[in-house]
Amino acid sequence: MAAPTPTPSPSRRTFLGRLSLPERNYLADALRTETVGGVILLGAAIAALVWANTLGSSYRALSDFHFGPESLGLHLSVQHWAADGLLAVFFFVAGVELKRELVAGELRDPKAAALPVIAAVSGMTAPAVVYTLVTVIGGGSTAGWAVPTATDIAFALAVLAVIGTSLPSALRAFLLTLAVVDDLLAILIIAVFFTDDIDLAALAGAFVGLAVFYLLLRKNVRGWYVYIPLALVIWGLMYNSGIHATIAGVAMGLMLRCTRREGEEHSPGEHIEHLMRPLSAGLAVPLFALFSAGVSLSGDAMASVFTRPETLGVVLGLVVGKTVGIFGGTWLAVRFTKAELNKDLAWADVFAIASLAGIGFTVSLLIGELAFEGDAFIENEIKTAVLLGSLMAAVFSGVLLKLRVRTYRALYEAEELDEDEDGVPDIYEQDDPAYHLRMAAIYEKKAAEHRRLAQVAGVASSKPDSPA
Repeated sequence: MAAPTPTPSPSRRTFLGRLSLPERNYLADALRTETVGGVILLGAAIAALVWANTLGSSYRALSDFHFGPESLGLHLSVQHWAADGLLAVFFFVAGVELKRELVAGELRDPKAAALPVIAAVSGMTAPAVVYTLVTVIGGGSTAGWAVPTATDIAFALAVLAVIGTSLPSALRAFLLTLAVVDDLLAILIIAVFFTDDIDLAALAGAFVGLAVFYLLLRKNVRGWYVYIPLALVIWGLMYNSGIHATIAGVAMGLMLRCTRREGEEHSPGEHIEHLMRPLSAGLAVPLFALFSAGVSLSGDAMASVFTRPETLGVVLGLVVGKTVGIFGGTWLAVRFTKAELNKDLAWADVFAIASLAGIGFTVSLLIGELAFEGDAFIENEIKTAVLLGSLMAAVFSGVLLKLRVRTYRALYEAEELDEDEDGVPDIYEQDDPAYHLRMAAIYEKKAAEHRRLAQVAGVASSKPDSPA
């Protein structure tokens, strides 16, 4: 069993140190849902590939089928509804998650937040630089520079579930915080770089709707029948404004209160996130994947991934750029700040997590559609590159994590050990005198039982053998 993490000196902050108990419990609940959603997402992606490469005509017909009120500018294809509508749910949850991290989670302390934020920023900058260099040298289009910048937390967790690695909570928290900051930066990229013509009237209407949404929250107005219709109106106005409609989801998520008041077991934001996360991870994102990941995997398409500058840039951005960016940024941040790596972990663990972050499925597919909109051929090629790059990152990180699986399992078991069976892991109770009294009573009870069994065994062995 791994020894508990030593308490750091006051002058040095421990990087990847033990989480607080409330944060550990929240993280376990959130990642449990995301892991299940990630497995569903993986299944949806495989189904899309099989469907598109066996019954391609029916897949394209359904993806291109249009429905919705044309008078409201919402007569969209099924694929468009999935990308702009369903992903708004995903980004709403991301907005709530970001708000909670900022006010109650790992990002609330600027000193503690510095490391994951630096890692996330460098982990998005490096892939963009790699893509740009490859396309400039190869004479390709730089329009897709943002495609390899995103991390898909659900897909990453699905990989962890498949390979059976029980990561300690500190590494899982680092991965989740990376993904949260990653989502925020991805939203900013979409809003700033993929918005062309803006309808100021529709945008003004969306802002008015958001203001009403905010006031209702502050007045503690309750009732889904108030917020859901209002959210749909805000989404529709945001879509018609020319700004990607998922921005509306993030904006509404950031408005929720995520701090607990006296007597509250959960804040409103945490409660709504708990309700919406299964819908996002189990339905919205997998359906988006079903109608976005269906690309042709012919031999020519696969071969061109490594010869076309744009697709090669995506693959190298995800596999090399993400790994080097996150690991390099983290190492430099720790090197030049008053921080020290958790003594139970090694820099090889940070490198493995950095390579796992190269799985850039959902948001990468979305940005690929936006960057090459109107060119179906290159869009299909870019999606193929995203799938291949994410697969390579998954395999590479899986191998690295497997090399340290015994260490992870020992740390995880030490974190989960609860010998007094009070629902709180023993590692969090070591400074509690009551805990030591309970453990002494438990050990005395076990010792008495052992003495009783030994006495019974001794009596049995002293009896004469029975006649044959």
